[in-house]
Amino acid sequence: MKLSVLDQSPVLIGQTPADAFQQTTELAKHVDQLGYHRYWVSEHHSTQSLAGSAPEVLVAHLAANTQNIRVGTGGVLLPHYSSYKVAEAFRVLETLYPGRIDLGIGRAPGGMPNVNYALNDGSYPNVEKYPEQVKELMAYVHGHDPYSLDVRATPQTETTPPIWMLGSSGTSARLAADLGASYSFAHFINGFGGTRAMDRYSNHFTPSIQQEEPQGNVSVFVVCAETEERAEYLASSLDVSILKIEQGAKRDGFPSPEEASQYSYSIFEKERVRENRQRMIVGNPEQVKERIEHLARAYNVNEIIVNTIINPFEERLRSYELLAKAFNQ
Repeated sequence: MKLSVLDQSPVLIGQTPADAFQQTTELAKHVDQLGYHRYWVSEHHSTQSLAGSAPEVLVAHLAANTQNIRVGTGGVLLPHYSSYKVAEAFRVLETLYPGRIDLGIGRAPGGMPNVNYALNDGSYPNVEKYPEQVKELMAYVHGHDPYSLDVRATPQTETTPPIWMLGSSGTSARLAADLGASYSFAHFINGFGGTRAMDRYSNHFTPSIQQEEPQGNVSVFVVCAETEERAEYLASSLDVSILKIEQGAKRDGFPSPEEASQYSYSIFEKERVRENRQRMIVGNPEQVKERIEHLARAYNVNEIIVNTIINPFEERLRSYELLAKAFNQ
């Protein structure tokens, strides 16, 4: 089983985005030493609670501060950008850190609807072009000239960063299969229907210039502590945070468990927390290991990407450490 990391650079209440980036760097170093397989950073815009708005910049920084772990994006939101320019940026990264870069892409806006206009000169991006953009990107990344313009993404090197398509639905899975990309299902976003989406990807995969066989993984929220009771206590802040995101409430960061324990849930909110727990794995190391292995079997993958958001940060480091020990990393 391969364990990897998705880091959204969360800003904890009372801290700053600079603190979040310092923690992202420290966490990347920590899991690199623990033997995790890859480390992805996300793209979010116009939010006070997630600091990572430019993942390609963070990738360069994190690759320079780690030794072995693969580093990539989870992911670049392609409809906002030129496929050619994205290919060039990742060809630069691949040249600097050969064999260690992943190019994860998605088509979500990365924030509230107004973000779309800010990123696209006052217009809404044409997401219908996304499949064609991915084709362009794959061609440019692999040194091709898709429009016969005598234009290639440089620099050209011997290795090529693999493209991972990120999604949370069967539609994204089928697109990844049709285009011959690797596929990552965001179970931490959608806790239902993911196994069908992954089956759809595997059963309809078409070989491409990138790869001959399907390759998939799954990302999930995980909170691991020495005891189940401690894990539940730490996860309470994530419960409240997810609920506030769903309600569109203004947030200044992720609360501590002490603050979360003061929250008074309505009957409806308690039901939402119960449903949202389908997106999370919470428990002691033995429980978490068993549930991760069950998730991997259900999805028929050999890699799980762990997204852990815990306040305080030290408990987050500890969660990844306990998980690595449980899997004998």
